[in-house]
Amino acid sequence: MIIQSIELNNFRNYEKLSLFLDPGTNIFYGDNAQGKTNILESAYLSGTTKSHKGSKDKELIRFGEKESHIRTIVRKNEKEYQIDMHLRQNRSKGIAVNKIPIKKASELFGILNIVFFSPEDLNLIKNGPAERRRFLDLELCQLDKLYLADLSRYNKILNQRNKLLKDIYFRPELLDTLPVWDMQLLEYGRRIIKSRKRFVEELNEIIHEIHFRISGGKEDLLIRYEANVDDAVFEEELERAKKRDLKLCQTTVGPHRDDMLFSINGIDIRKFGSQGQQRTSALSLKLSEIEFVKKCIHDTPVLLLDDVLSELDSNRQNYLLNSIGEIQTLITCTGLDEFVKNRFHINKIFQVVQGEIFEKTSLEEI
Repeated sequence: MIIQSIELNNFRNYEKLSLFLDPGTNIFYGDNAQGKTNILESAYLSGTTKSHKGSKDKELIRFGEKESHIRTIVRKNEKEYQIDMHLRQNRSKGIAVNKIPIKKASELFGILNIVFFSPEDLNLIKNGPAERRRFLDLELCQLDKLYLADLSRYNKILNQRNKLLKDIYFRPELLDTLPVWDMQLLEYGRRIIKSRKRFVEELNEIIHEIHFRISGGKEDLLIRYEANVDDAVFEEELERAKKRDLKLCQTTVGPHRDDMLFSINGIDIRKFGSQGQQRTSALSLKLSEIEFVKKCIHDTPVLLLDDVLSELDSNRQNYLLNSIGEIQTLITCTGLDEFVKNRFHINKIFQVVQGEIFEKTSLEEI
């Protein structure tokens, strides 16, 4: 799976751009705030319909313009896919695949699989549970359309239930309608819990070996899915929490409060690990994500590395670069020293200057 080309019109700081990518390693270098990450963001949007930053559609449109267009050509299993996105200020985005409009985001998922790695991901383990749940959801949504539908439905029901809990405070007679939302919350919540549990179990088999190699055989990394409530007792726990939910006006039990625990040699590294252990574990997690996607789709995802190398020491840089292999990779950086020093092979080099891109033929030209 590769991205052959990306065309942008009025996207972020790009007025107009036509970019042809190599199936191998593509480097985008330049000073900060020139538009390097925007290229990666457009690719991520094309695979997931969302910004990796959580930005709203209107924030992606070039300042002063009313709409923006992204066209991405993807080659997968000897077939070509044209993904068109039309972003508008005050309306939902329009998406077409091979010039045929789609109605649901789930129809796009699976055409272009993306693994995104940014400096923020290195803090995934020491940050709060919401970051780790987001990791679970982003990966599962790309690989499992049923999970995407279940998660979307669960979140809508959760919002409705929370709204009802607030309304009951002022109108107690509405309490009789609560079981209707409880039944739906249980149905979709149980599916989410089972999917996450299965995903973490399969990921564990991959990440243990990767981290063992990165740490030179010194550390055994284990991930544990910490479900807020087990699917088998979800109904009982939800009923038990009813008084508390009514008092707090929010749902306190369910997969929206899940977490993942990372331990090395039996020690919880979020609480007791060094920053080096936390960062190495985050790197192992991203590399295992690549392998997991390969296993699921029987193909390679597209890897996006957003200024990650500057945050890693030389050993971790080498391991990451050597692990890329045959995957199409888009890398942003401020300079090329790391690649020259490590004698890393680069297929295409692009200099990014204030929303314009200049292709370089070799390192000698820079």
